[in-house]
Amino acid sequence: MQVERSVGMPDDPSTWATGRLLSHVARGLERQWNNHLDGWGLNHASLPVLLHLLRGGHSQREIAALSNVTEQTMSRTVARLERLGYVTRTPDPTDARRQVVLLTDAGRAVAAEAARPEQGEAIAGTGLTPEQMTTLREILVDMVRAQAPEAEVDPR
Repeated sequence: MQVERSVGMPDDPSTWATGRLLSHVARGLERQWNNHLDGWGLNHASLPVLLHLLRGGHSQREIAALSNVTEQTMSRTVARLERLGYVTRTPDPTDARRQVVLLTDAGRAVAAEAARPEQGEAIAGTGLTPEQMTTLREILVDMVRAQAPEAEVDPR
């Protein structure tokens, strides 16, 4: 069976499954967020690493677990952050086989500036009323909490 569509008529989002809507919006927000972060050489994957490190040093394995990515992915992310001068790796004083990733002063400054909530709220809230934004935040927080045990959820 062939579905007829008018030329020039976009697919009506009101007919999309919720998962497709979320995916579409997430990709668009990710592009906009990456554009914002690009001024510091960061992206949507590297900024959370800096935010995790604001609390203190962690091993790459710990950061990978906190970020819900593989250790291999985290290795590349940390290497990039190190090249940018935002993090350093030092031997763990309690385990010679392990390295601790720490923020540099530049990394701390960039994390504070790049993660300012106003920019993220402006990007995410495009086209929404303040009331809709409040409702969206409540729903998203519930969804995040439902996906991971409380102990794994970073409160930032």
